[in-house]
Amino acid sequence: MAIYELDPVDRIAVAAVGEPGQRRFFLLATGSGRTLTLGCEKSQLQALIVRVRQMLEAQQIETPERAAEAASNDAAPGEPEWQIGEMGLGYHDARKMFVLVASQSAAGDPSEAPPADDAPSVRFWLSHDQVIAFSKQAESVLSAGRPLCPRCGLPMDPSGHPCPVMNGARPIF
Repeated sequence: MAIYELDPVDRIAVAAVGEPGQRRFFLLATGSGRTLTLGCEKSQLQALIVRVRQMLEAQQIETPERAAEAASNDAAPGEPEWQIGEMGLGYHDARKMFVLVASQSAAGDPSEAPPADDAPSVRFWLSHDQVIAFSKQAESVLSAGRPLCPRCGLPMDPSGHPCPVMNGARPIF
């Protein structure tokens, strides 16, 4: 299995391309003389943000009200090198750094995806400030999508929203 290390990361951010409801998401990073663009799912990013918050709390790292803003990503990210299948986040006590691990998806066309043993992965090493700025920037990108229904919490399309609460159903939280 090919494992790439961006140690340390110079820049890491999330980008979205397309109209709300049809957006594609990307993880962009530079470091160690390499630039990576990886495809990912919105749900993976949402789970990652939740995990970042949990780990910041567990490490008793204070998050300032106004964390440093990450650089904006106005440029289109281009084609991803591969699609992320799994992500994990850890903390290295001795180095006082977070490590984000992303591995390639094995799903899709079996002729295109490498076997699970050979799937590439990358480790992004992030400082406290970088992980805080990254989570704020990722939240900003994710919140720029479709507005959420105040009754059920599901995304609303401009063409209409069949809210389950209006049919007497309870929200699915």
